[in-house]
Amino acid sequence: MNAPVLVINCGSSSIKYALIDSDPEAPRLAGLAERLGSPDARLKGKNSSGESFTQPLPDADHTQALNAILERMEGRVPGAVGHRIVHGGEHFTQAALIDDSVINAIETTAALAPLHNPANLAGVAATQSVFPTLPQVAVFDTAFHQTMPPRAYRYALPESLYAEHGIRRYGFHGTSHAFVSQRAGELSTRGAGGWLTAHLGNGCSTSAVFNNQSLDTSMGLTPLEGLVMGTRSGDVDPGLHAHLHRQLGWTLDKIDSVLNKESGLLGLSGLTNDMREIEEAAEQGHPTAQLAMEVFCYRIAKSLAALSCALPQLDGVIFTGGIGENSPIVRRNVLALLPHFGFALDDSANEATIRGKEGCLDSDGHQGPQVWVIPTDEEGRIAMETRHCLEARL
Repeated sequence: MNAPVLVINCGSSSIKYALIDSDPEAPRLAGLAERLGSPDARLKGKNSSGESFTQPLPDADHTQALNAILERMEGRVPGAVGHRIVHGGEHFTQAALIDDSVINAIETTAALAPLHNPANLAGVAATQSVFPTLPQVAVFDTAFHQTMPPRAYRYALPESLYAEHGIRRYGFHGTSHAFVSQRAGELSTRGAGGWLTAHLGNGCSTSAVFNNQSLDTSMGLTPLEGLVMGTRSGDVDPGLHAHLHRQLGWTLDKIDSVLNKESGLLGLSGLTNDMREIEEAAEQGHPTAQLAMEVFCYRIAKSLAALSCALPQLDGVIFTGGIGENSPIVRRNVLALLPHFGFALDDSANEATIRGKEGCLDSDGHQGPQVWVIPTDEEGRIAMETRHCLEARL
């Protein structure tokens, strides 16, 4: 399929979009419709010449926003729409052409991602109304991790909770981990070997990938498990919920809200969930910002060390995501906590690798596991999987 793919990532009040051509050199149209349903709704993005725009869309809903996006396509007609769907449960191990059965299956996993799947489905419905003749493909965050073995995805809980209710580890950020590990296989002399991938942004996760297959990952049933994130706690004692309820009278909804929206870097620092601001405050000697940095980096290193158990061999580590790509301090601090792995970071290369640059950060002549920074391209991966899905049906 040579026509462009329109990639849609739909939230409850937003639509992130990208029009991606089959030619990787073709300019990419991309943007964000945000604050939908409010008087402040707007569409912002860049045109093919790289110029930025902002268009007010007062009180626009998803369908009206998609119509506004369509007007920004500059005459380029998409041949298909690829949708990011957060949770596919065990139903989906790869992208799927959307029909009634696929929508029903996504709906059955809504309880596992109540903030995401219903919004994703609203985006599908709105897109179908605007592009009724275009094929629509669902690409799942969880699908890449469906290659994990039972020893990695099962919780030590009664069998019935898994068999009857699907309680297991699923993992997320699959399109990102898939993209950067495949890209490392193309760039590195090690090929598609054993890679530890660290997607670090406002949401964070790590993964162990061997021969382009996920063998384990840090997130679990929900995106709350694992690393410290912008506002999410990551791993806590499972008994914390009962303790907070008994001692403070907190409801489950309040506990869930605190762990998802008031914890992580924000909770530790008491300042912000933005790593750039935390780094600046830590450098100025702010004690809680310094603590937030230390906990954040320690938990990443701890996770990478644990995930190395899943790999038959360790060829290197890959940093990606907004923090992974742009924070030399985080990369340096994480690797300093893993001296026994034999990484050899070149400090000048580390400092120079920011703002969309990719590259190996190893010292000259180093023969041990490599260190890479690879900017992720989740939209590009979704477009690729959408094309593969449709071509496989021909």
